[in-house]
Amino acid sequence: MNPLKKLVGQTAIYGLSSIVGRLLNYLLVPLYTRYFSPSEYGEVTYLYAFAAFLIIILTYGMETAFFRFSEQEKNKDKVYSTTLISLLASSIVFIFLCVVFLSNIADLVGFSKHPEYIIYFAIILALDAITSISFAYLRAHQQAARFALVKLVNIFVNIGLNLFFIIYCPYAIENNLSSSIFIQSFYIPSNGIAYIFIANLVASATSFLMLFPEMLSCGWVFDNNLWKKMMIYAAPLMIAGLAGITNETFDRIILKYLLPENLASSEIGLYSAFYKLSIIMTLFIQTFRFAAEPFFFAQQKEINAKKIYADVLKYFTIVTSFIFLTVMVYYDLVKHFIGSDFQDPRGSIIVPILLMANLFLGLYYNLSIWYKLTGKTTYGASISIFGALLTIILNFALIPILGFVGSAWTTLICYLSMVFISYYFGKKHYPINYPVKRISFYILLSLGLFIVAQYLIKNMLYNNLLLLLFLSVAYALEKPKKSLNSNPELFD
Repeated sequence: MNPLKKLVGQTAIYGLSSIVGRLLNYLLVPLYTRYFSPSEYGEVTYLYAFAAFLIIILTYGMETAFFRFSEQEKNKDKVYSTTLISLLASSIVFIFLCVVFLSNIADLVGFSKHPEYIIYFAIILALDAITSISFAYLRAHQQAARFALVKLVNIFVNIGLNLFFIIYCPYAIENNLSSSIFIQSFYIPSNGIAYIFIANLVASATSFLMLFPEMLSCGWVFDNNLWKKMMIYAAPLMIAGLAGITNETFDRIILKYLLPENLASSEIGLYSAFYKLSIIMTLFIQTFRFAAEPFFFAQQKEINAKKIYADVLKYFTIVTSFIFLTVMVYYDLVKHFIGSDFQDPRGSIIVPILLMANLFLGLYYNLSIWYKLTGKTTYGASISIFGALLTIILNFALIPILGFVGSAWTTLICYLSMVFISYYFGKKHYPINYPVKRISFYILLSLGLFIVAQYLIKNMLYNNLLLLLFLSVAYALEKPKKSLNSNPELFD
C-alpha cells in the first residue's frame, strides 16, 4: 500500500474515533441536565475538573516520551515495558495513598459525605493512566483500527451504562417491569450522580481488559537508565500540560471556594452547562487541531508554505466567526440543548464570551506553529504558563465580583492575550505575513451582526438574512479577482 494513502487512512480512523467520541460524550449533557439539578451537575463537573489535573500528573509526560524514545532506541518493546511498569507502579501508589488518606482527601475537596467518589476516581484515573501508554503503543505500531475499536467500545459502554442507570433502572422500578426485582438487588436510587462515575469506571476497566494482551506481551523489562532519561525529557511536558489544563478547567475548581457554599455547586453546574453550548465551536477546533499539525509540518518545505499558513488562518477565522454568529442568532433554540432547570438569563451573557474565547484559542493553535517549526518549544511552554498565571489571578479577582461571568471573561482575556503574545514572538522568529486587518474585520463583522441580532432586530427571518450577509461579504472578499486593477490591498 502507498505509504501516503496508509497515513491518510489511519489519520481518518484516529480522527473518527476521537471526534465521534467527543460528540457522543457531549450528548450526555442533555441527559445530565434533565435528570440532575444544577447543584448535582456542578458536583460532577467539579470532580472531573480535578480529574483533568490529576491525569496529567499521573501520566507525567510519559506518553510523549514514549514516542520520542521509541524512535531513538532499537528495542521499542523495552521502551514500552519500561514506560508501562513506571505508570503501573505510580498508579498503584496513587490508589494506595487515596485509600490511606481517604477521609482527608474527601474533606479537602468538599465530599466528606461521599468518600466513595474519591475511590471511584482514584481507580478511573489509575486505569486511564496505565492504558494511555498502551494506546500510544498501538499508534506507534500503526494499529489504527484496534486503537479506534478500543476507544469506541469505551465510549459505548460508558454511554450505555449511563442510559441504563439514569433512565432505565428508575423506569423499570417505577413501572414494575419484569426486570425490576433484579434491578432492585443492586440499584440504589439515592446514589444519583454516583452512577455517572460507576459507568466511567466500568468503561475504563473495559479498555484496560481489552488492552491487556499488549501489556502481557511487552516482555516486562525495566531499564533504569532509559527510565531516567525519559523522566528528564517528560518533566517539562508535565509542567506545560498542567499550565494548559489550568487555562481550561481551573475556573470550575476555584468557583467552589470563592462562591458562597450554598450556591457554589449550583453555579458550577450552570456555568459548565453554558460552556457546553459552545459544542459546535469546540468540536470544529478540536477537529481542526487534529488535522492541522501534521498538515503544517508537511507544508514546511514548500516554497509558499508561509502563504499557505496565512491563508489557513484567514479561512479558519471565517469559519469560526460564522459558527459564533450562527450559535448566537439561534441561541433561543441552542439553549434547549440543556435542561429547563439550567435556563438562566446569564447564559445569553457568557455563551458569546465563551464562544469568542474558543475562537481565539483556535487562532492561538494556528499561530503556535512558529515555535513548533523552529524547535523553540520553550516559548510554547512559557506562553502556556503565562496563560495559567493570568487565569489564576483574574479568577481570584473577578469571581467575587461577577461570579461565573468573571470566569468567562477570564477565559476570553487569557486566550486573547496568548494570541497577541504568540503573534508578537512569531513575527520575530518565524515571520508570516498574516492578513491581520482581514482577520480582524471578520471577527468584528460577526460581533457587529450578533449585536444587531441580539439587541436591535430579534426576528428569525432577519437573523437568517444576517447569516447570509456574513457569507456574502466573505465570498465577495475572498473570491478570485478577475482583474489585476482590483484593489488587492483591501483589508490585507
